[in-house]
Amino acid sequence: MARGTMLRGCMAAVAGTLAALPALAEEEPRRGGTVVVHMVSEQRVLNPALRASTGVYNISGKIVEPLIDLTYDGPVGILATDWSSTEDGLEITFNLREGVRWHDGEPFTCADVAFTAMEMWKERLNYSSTLQQHLQEVQCPDEHTAVFVYSEPMPLELLVAAMPDLGHPMPKHLFEGTDYERNELNAAPIGTGPFRFVEYQRGQYVIADRNEDYWRGPDYPYLDRIIWRFITDRSAAAAALEAGQIHISGFNGISMSDIVRLDGDDRFEVGSQGYENNVAHSTIEFNHRNPALADLRVRQAILHAVDIDDAIQTIMRGFATPGRGPVPSTGGANFTDDVRVYDFDPERAIALLDEAGLTPDANGVRLRLRHRSAPWGEWTQLWGEYLAQSLGEVGIAVELVANDAPAFLTGVYRDHDFDTANGWHQFRSDPAVSTTVWLRSGAPVGTPWSNQFGYLNEEMDALIDAAAQELDPEKRAGMYHELQRMAKEELPVVFAIEHPFISVTSTRLRNHHNTPRWKSSSWHDLWLAED
Repeated sequence: MARGTMLRGCMAAVAGTLAALPALAEEEPRRGGTVVVHMVSEQRVLNPALRASTGVYNISGKIVEPLIDLTYDGPVGILATDWSSTEDGLEITFNLREGVRWHDGEPFTCADVAFTAMEMWKERLNYSSTLQQHLQEVQCPDEHTAVFVYSEPMPLELLVAAMPDLGHPMPKHLFEGTDYERNELNAAPIGTGPFRFVEYQRGQYVIADRNEDYWRGPDYPYLDRIIWRFITDRSAAAAALEAGQIHISGFNGISMSDIVRLDGDDRFEVGSQGYENNVAHSTIEFNHRNPALADLRVRQAILHAVDIDDAIQTIMRGFATPGRGPVPSTGGANFTDDVRVYDFDPERAIALLDEAGLTPDANGVRLRLRHRSAPWGEWTQLWGEYLAQSLGEVGIAVELVANDAPAFLTGVYRDHDFDTANGWHQFRSDPAVSTTVWLRSGAPVGTPWSNQFGYLNEEMDALIDAAAQELDPEKRAGMYHELQRMAKEELPVVFAIEHPFISVTSTRLRNHHNTPRWKSSSWHDLWLAED
């Protein structure tokens, strides 16, 4: 395959086509070795039952397993072997895998699933607290059967789609009776996965070693060790890749210029395969508690002031498309592009600000905003700077607030200490899994990646709830089309730019990016070829 094919595949991925990995001759997996992974930032909490985030899954997914994962052939059982639903959608049964043990040697049973579902998934896990709001109980007729009982219908397809991200059981015997949020195991997770947690040095690395008692048997995993290195300097990360000190940088962890450059280096494979379940939107987020931003005309003015097409070319090198609402073009039947579009029109933006009573002062400033950019990557930082510059052109002065990951999560989602913000919203298979929690009111204060924006629309809430309970796929899709149209009219959050992610991977790695959420998966079959 000619160099550049993989990167050009990213553009195809934007259009809905998978980027193809090079075909490799059949090889015998090599056992042993250490894979070193680049991480741009750390989140400190590594418990996926409390924090739904790719930053968490990238590490914990190798240590803590979900009930179900996703392959290119569809859902596959991990800690669950099969599942079924009653006709009315009020009971969903998971048959659990037998012979699985937690890393401390205790058996995995239904008690762990029931405890985690009721205490964490339902009450504390972002995304999941909305998804599981009608979960009444989890019954355990025996140690390896879990029956989820709902007061309102739960579509089986929805729950199965949610499980790869929102279905990680935790060990009841290590959490029950503790302060869940402060349990030390949140930063030193004990799971059932192919790798066991070893060490977390803040700001430096996380280490996990091979689980010798893994339920898949002695053949897995192939690797001896995984090390995740935190390297915030993207140039330093690119240099570490070239020096062979790290083997992979994902989620656009290095600059676009370095991505393009390394795509021409035979030592690397560059592409967007393995991210199909992580298509993202670059967002504009508003604190509706600010009276100016509570005015729809001001939010409309902000969107008219930003040249989305130019941002895609200058920031993202063309590897993106304009967003059409909270569901991306990869959302299948639930997506519609029949929504309102806001053209780049600074004059219209100024007119709307005038209508809202925001007249310029002696310095030409109509409104002052404090803006937080999520530290999730180069695109996010540059997108925040682009917003600030664009808004300055229409008289909105923006103060950019620098923050690391914990400061961003605290400032936006707990303390609400912001006027505007931007980050990534990642779509995860179904609108009810991830998207609607950004729009529905009622999420507990401090829940990351939820509606902490002060936005309340009872009609929107009712539509979200009805769609999440609708068992007819066609009717459900129609509800999500209406939700997209409403979101584009109301602009509670702007899902501005739709884009895939890109990895730079050493050609020594085998079986990489072979599932739609590969960076979040277990890597039990990943192996490292000889140098």
